Amino acid sequence: MALVYAFDFPHDASPRALGELLGGKGANLAEMTSVLRLPVPPGFTITTDACREYLASGWPSGLDGAVAEHVERLEVALGKRLGDAGDPLLVSVRSGAKFSMPGMMDTVLNLGLNDRSVEGLATQTGDERFALDSYRRLVSMYGRIVLGVPADHFDLQLDEVKARVGASDDGQLTADALADIVQAHLRAVEAFTGEPFPQDPATQLRGAIEAVFRSWLAPRAVRYRRREQIPDDLGTAVNVQAMVFGNRGDDSGTGVAFTRDPSTGEPEPYGDFLVNAQGEDVVAGTRNTLPLAAMAERFPSQHAQLLEIFDRLERHYRDMLDTEFTIEQGTLWMLQVRVGKRTGAAALRIAVDLTTDPRLRLSPREAILRVRPEHLDQVLHPHLQRTRATPLGTGVPASPGAAVGCAYFDPDRAADAADRGERVVLVRPETSPEDVHGMIAAEGILTSRGGMASHAAVVARGWGKPAVCGAESLTVGPDSFTTADGTVVHEGDTISIDGSTGVIYLGEVGLVETEPPPELEVVLGWADELRAGRLGVRANADTPDDAARARAFGAEGIGLCRTEHMFLGERLPVVRRMILADTPDEEAAALAELLEVQRADFVALLEAMDGLPVTVRLLDPPLHEFLPSVDELLVQQARGLLPPEGEALLAAASRWREQNPMLGTRGVRLGIVKAGLYRMQVRALVEAALVRRDAGGDPKVEVMIPLVSTLAELELTRQWVLDEVVQVAGERAAELGVLVGTMIETPRAALRAGELAQVAEFFSFGTNDLTQMTFGFSRDDVAPVLERYLEEGLLTVDPFASIDEPGVGELVRTGVERGRLTRPDLKTGVCGEHGGDPRSIAFFESIGIDYVSCSPFRVPGARLAAAQAVVARAEP
Repeated sequence: MALVYAFDFPHDASPRALGELLGGKGANLAEMTSVLRLPVPPGFTITTDACREYLASGWPSGLDGAVAEHVERLEVALGKRLGDAGDPLLVSVRSGAKFSMPGMMDTVLNLGLNDRSVEGLATQTGDERFALDSYRRLVSMYGRIVLGVPADHFDLQLDEVKARVGASDDGQLTADALADIVQAHLRAVEAFTGEPFPQDPATQLRGAIEAVFRSWLAPRAVRYRRREQIPDDLGTAVNVQAMVFGNRGDDSGTGVAFTRDPSTGEPEPYGDFLVNAQGEDVVAGTRNTLPLAAMAERFPSQHAQLLEIFDRLERHYRDMLDTEFTIEQGTLWMLQVRVGKRTGAAALRIAVDLTTDPRLRLSPREAILRVRPEHLDQVLHPHLQRTRATPLGTGVPASPGAAVGCAYFDPDRAADAADRGERVVLVRPETSPEDVHGMIAAEGILTSRGGMASHAAVVARGWGKPAVCGAESLTVGPDSFTTADGTVVHEGDTISIDGSTGVIYLGEVGLVETEPPPELEVVLGWADELRAGRLGVRANADTPDDAARARAFGAEGIGLCRTEHMFLGERLPVVRRMILADTPDEEAAALAELLEVQRADFVALLEAMDGLPVTVRLLDPPLHEFLPSVDELLVQQARGLLPPEGEALLAAASRWREQNPMLGTRGVRLGIVKAGLYRMQVRALVEAALVRRDAGGDPKVEVMIPLVSTLAELELTRQWVLDEVVQVAGERAAELGVLVGTMIETPRAALRAGELAQVAEFFSFGTNDLTQMTFGFSRDDVAPVLERYLEEGLLTVDPFASIDEPGVGELVRTGVERGRLTRPDLKTGVCGEHGGDPRSIAFFESIGIDYVSCSPFRVPGARLAAAQAVVARAEP
């Protein structure tokens, strides 16, 4: 396969479908050139294959010859030669990956100029100032990007000359001033590199191509791909294109424009324009731009032509588009087109508008693909205003939304501050159930340890609270934290956190509250119709408020009710009495007290979800989570500060303390050790279901037994459940129709799923623990390891954020297939955090999972992602 293609090459397929080979920019330049016949400066694309070969083993064999051949074609077509001293051809060298990565990789403009050809350009154009301006841009750009000269070397020189001649912007610099800048830039290059600026255009071109290839591995590009989950092995194409100049005088200009407003979705063109400037001036922010409408006054015919092109582009691409254009001495040229990035509100409006636009008439099936689940996060959660403030640090964007408040480092102090009316951000090294009252009081949560599946992240997402976790650069103490650069933030200082990006700021950054636009329900209605009968969406909900919120967001039931969350807060002392009981009678009394509150909780939960299935997981976490830390108690004991019950608590905490509690006495193992606990929970649930039936309700109860690995475990505990159902409901047991299933969260359970399905009526895959056990990663401690693994390319995505398809995913697939061989009507769901991740949802749909379950605030996004997965699978 060729390594280089001209924009007008006659491909067998539509060029815009060849993004993997030509990159997004190259594919769209070829589309505009060869299909739409728009005014595009000629050029050629070096493929992503060449980039991958270069990054793997150096400059590809045959690439020099292919580039030289296409440069010669350009020279013949334009009647100019690269580097010619009389009438030079100049080219731009730009990156272009398959997926748009705005600003992440490198560009070199005006390539081909040197000390001789700059004079030829001045003679041919009759504009010495323009020629020198183009040359100083090349030297600074090439110096930074290709030769590694720090940008401030050039910026300081430019600023010094502007100050000397009294120029407020670049356009006011005279030819003499620009000549001084060129010479200063050339000296800076030689001083830094030890070599003069390359004068040979072929050397310049090869250097620029290599720099663009290398920029694929630049830290900012790598970070962007991590954020957007773009694979690292795609590589970038390189586009070499004849230059057109927006800085030829007042009859020239350049702009960046969208065919619709990317912020609001308003169906009017929107953009920025500059007279006598190059494209980099628009995006660099060094000059104040004009609105696109101002172009109609300065360049009326070109503005009308541009709007006609916008109309053709929208008809062709059937979406809102982002374009770049240049006017060179009255002639309009199109330099780029791509599907435009947009806000959540704009995405929803555009999707709906395109179905009624008579030019486009998108179907709902097509329209939902114009919206991303992240867009829904934007319209359902507040976000921080744009700021130029320097972040204190970054962490894992664990729960979307933004929060501003005073930092508090202790949950008691946080709760007290909230009671006084303060806005609070709870800051902890990590959170535990002991911190729940502080978490409830807080506007947002910040931790220095943990990741997407940590306690703080899971609870915050369930409650819709913003959270940033795993901010490893912060050292969190008892009443302050210190950043990597030594900044100390004390208790009571105001901080702002963005749970959608993971960024932390000192001080108050303005919050932008959002009101969901009316188009949200239209789009979600289409999504529900498209996924009906294929992939359901339930919620992880533990309280009546959670359940009501989830139902309002469109949840079709509860896929996971974590009963341990019902044991926190004011119920915690009762749980501790049960743990501390010295006699069976004391334990029974504590269990009886818990039964009363559990029954009331279940009644309210079943009422909120009346008519929809509610899956209740019996107690899962180890008992030590309901007790104070042994270390804290020992410190109190040493200081003589233990409360009256402290010795008993210390003894119990020591007894239940485990070296590896997530693999210890928890889940079904805890149920077997303390059988009365599971029986009490089932009794409370069945009694609640009877209360609801007697009130005319329609409770649909599913009991889930956690952390099962063997058939014997499941048979024993399932029989306890059935015995309690019959004992409590008697003849009405059949009327309730209680289902009993298990949570598949150990690799053995997935492998022995056919065996477990003999007695389990449903499986729910707990992918958080399944990921933890399959990788051998502690989900609470692995964040810094994962960060390094992602940086080194040892993992492409965080497996706690998006399902590891080859490993964990294969276990889920195996569990589904083997379970259904035994029980064809086996119902299967996913209740781990992957149930709200769009990529994971697409995988679950492909293997026949019946439903996914996620936190209430992720339900709308899951509904959309599920529909998109169904549509994608239906496409040829």
